Amino acid sequence: MLWAVLPAVMVGAVLQRICGTGVGLIVAPTFAVLLGGGHGVFVTNMTTFVSGLILTLSLWREVNWRQWLALCAAGILGTVPGALVVRHTPGPVLQVVVGGVVLVAMAAILSGAAGRRRSGRGVTALAGGAGGLLNVTAGVAAPAMVVYSRVTRWDQREYAATMQPVFMTLAALSLGAKLVIGGADPEPAPGPSLFLGVAAAVVVGILVGAPLARRVSAERARTLALLLAGAGAVVAVVRGVVGLVAG
Repeated sequence: MLWAVLPAVMVGAVLQRICGTGVGLIVAPTFAVLLGGGHGVFVTNMTTFVSGLILTLSLWREVNWRQWLALCAAGILGTVPGALVVRHTPGPVLQVVVGGVVLVAMAAILSGAAGRRRSGRGVTALAGGAGGLLNVTAGVAAPAMVVYSRVTRWDQREYAATMQPVFMTLAALSLGAKLVIGGADPEPAPGPSLFLGVAAAVVVGILVGAPLARRVSAERARTLALLLAGAGAVVAVVRGVVGLVAG
């Protein structure tokens, strides 16, 4: 499994360093295909926690910590009911959910429709809650966050930095909620070699992505992340549907 995951993590980290998102979008459908729905999302949450932590340390000074707190506090509202959903949802259904979320995100973001500017606590609460729900059920909070950044016209540099502790915190909330509520299926438990490999892949991705961030536009990087994620999402949906039919 390691050989298939680490390239995806590294590419995701490069794109996440440039545009703020990438790891979850690419890794979630990959894990869903390799490990199944519930376990794949669980390990995806672990991976995005590791990548978010390392990238937060790299971009610490550029983070808007007030926005981080507001989004993550609202994220709790979506995390708890999401963990209950995961607890009672079969693995093939979650595979379809993971793939479907990524495909919907790809369609919404590539459309480029931002609408008129909106702001306020209500918009932040809605984005945070949606991000928490998507993160715990599909391992991908990015769709809600990208839409939020476009609706609020958030400065790209600050957004990209702030997303790292947001993703890290939402992943921690998701893991905690699943372990407490019982929506986690951590068997077979991922070995330490996997997460050492993930950490190394993220570091390499950061080193490669840092100079590219000055040359590649965030929009192009985000589009590439979505296209790569879309391929994995299609496979995840197909495998989930096949599992449902066979079951």
